[in-house]
Amino acid sequence: MVAPLSAYFLYVPLVANCIASWGSDEAGGWCFHILVVCALRGLVHQLWYSYSSMLFLTNKYRVLQQGVDYKQIDREQNWDDFIILHAFMAAIACYSCTLMDSLPLFNFRGYIYALILHMGLTESLYYCIHRTFHSDYFFQNYHSLHHLSVVTQSYTAGTASFLEHLVMGFLMGIPMLGAAWMGGGSVTMFYGYVLVFDFLRCMGHCNVEVMPVSLFDHMPLLRYLIYSPSYHSLHHTDMSSNFCLFMPLYDALGNTLNKNSWEFRRRIRTGEEVRVPDFVFLAHILDVHSSIHGPFLFRSFSSKAFQTNLLVLPFWPIALVVLQLMWAWAKPFTVTFYCLRNRLIHTWCVPRYGFQYFLPFAKDGINRNIEEAILRADKIGVKVISLAALNKNEALNGGGTLFVKRLPHLRVRVVHGNTLTAAVILHEIPKDVKEVFLTGATSKLGRAIALYLCRKGVRVMMLTHSTERFQAIQKEAPTECQKFLVQVTKYQVAQNCKSWVAGKWLSPKEQAWAPSGTHFHQFVVPPIVEPRRDCTYGKLAAMRLPDDVEGLGYCEYTMGRGIVHACHAGGLVHLLEGWEHHEVGAIDVDKIDMVWECALKRGLRPLS
Repeated sequence: MVAPLSAYFLYVPLVANCIASWGSDEAGGWCFHILVVCALRGLVHQLWYSYSSMLFLTNKYRVLQQGVDYKQIDREQNWDDFIILHAFMAAIACYSCTLMDSLPLFNFRGYIYALILHMGLTESLYYCIHRTFHSDYFFQNYHSLHHLSVVTQSYTAGTASFLEHLVMGFLMGIPMLGAAWMGGGSVTMFYGYVLVFDFLRCMGHCNVEVMPVSLFDHMPLLRYLIYSPSYHSLHHTDMSSNFCLFMPLYDALGNTLNKNSWEFRRRIRTGEEVRVPDFVFLAHILDVHSSIHGPFLFRSFSSKAFQTNLLVLPFWPIALVVLQLMWAWAKPFTVTFYCLRNRLIHTWCVPRYGFQYFLPFAKDGINRNIEEAILRADKIGVKVISLAALNKNEALNGGGTLFVKRLPHLRVRVVHGNTLTAAVILHEIPKDVKEVFLTGATSKLGRAIALYLCRKGVRVMMLTHSTERFQAIQKEAPTECQKFLVQVTKYQVAQNCKSWVAGKWLSPKEQAWAPSGTHFHQFVVPPIVEPRRDCTYGKLAAMRLPDDVEGLGYCEYTMGRGIVHACHAGGLVHLLEGWEHHEVGAIDVDKIDMVWECALKRGLRPLS
């Protein structure tokens, strides 16, 4: 999201001066304005990032279809350092220039002066300096950092060398100080110029074409007075053209205007560049806190594994309002994407929170949302859609069986991915284990794990109060293996077993029955808490994506970078293998090893 917190201590002198000088002189007042402008500049960049990352609004008009990866996110981590530099440049100007004393709140002439100075001096100087920065020496030593980002975002606008930020600060100062020198200075002019300047820079780097073609068709000359995101994007892909700050007029005068600029913008606005995803992972929101982990909020937060962060607590009220709005009106929407071997992978989200899946009256509404997502995927030509976590809950829709039966002519393959999930859990259990304690034993995954282990001669204590469901599972096992499946109804029975597989949430009190040295495997969402220091805990079943994944800059919930939930990986295997069957309902135990081998063959890797 921003620079390290320690960098903000550089604002302390301005804050101290503001407090000490408040009401005594104009300079102290300007320190206050400088701090407010800094905050607003950061907000402008954040809002443009959030907008451009809301794929459910912007995907159709994205300029470049590639994603932003972790390398770019890390490289742009300190994007807001320039705001700190400009704050001190502004403070020096305020203290050293008497023009800044006793300025009125508003002066209309100042806006006219600033506009003329910007169009005449700032634009022309920037154009010349920018071309200079593209000479071999300056590009290699200074400007190349900015151009490492081909797919730009608003934060890319703030990613440059110290020299470039210094030059930009001087160029921004020309209209403001010039207007003040000509007697047109005002407080609102300074606020307005800086914020409009940042607004236009962020717009140009947002990678979403926001300028309607009709605007330039009705006013052809306007195309030379204001650039657009697609115009500036061409500069990042063809660095010999489109050098202007905001006005393409200077590129036209300098003979550096890319001849494809206008047609490229028209093509983007028609939506011709949009790709249909090959695979969709249909997720849902877990809780209010984790909803703030979304990729359209704070990039530095969403690009790392989710964990409780007190810094985002002030956003809870907003998140609660969004919860109500989504419950009332939202439909499944696109969250993020990446590419794998020239296949486009989307993550869509059902606009429901985890607790809502356990409300009896919400069941039909959730299934309608899931069905709507499946029908949409089928209509646009998606090959595979994989249901995540609670979207395939047995009590909700029979692990996806409901939709396959209701929609028999689907071209898209519906999968729950649990075959690979089971394989991941089973391969985490040491081969020399002779006994395991299994909770959630009669669920889809619990059943498959129990049947697989009993075939290997492992004694499975299945925690369930339903004798009928236990016996149904036991009868599925080969006759000679049925003796290895044992029904238990109390946690105390497992007090000597050191291999626990949790398919149902375990409270600290229930975990207390496990002996010291126990390892808790799990396939329960949310993950169980970890109160036992004398025990070890496995993570949710997951796999690492192949190294050739492209444009991935988001972490799935508690997964680390480049890691996805096993059911997500299972859907990918379904796609990469080209399988034509639906994977819904009960897990085929005979296919567990086959799916595991296919996953490894396709470059997916276990975490350990």
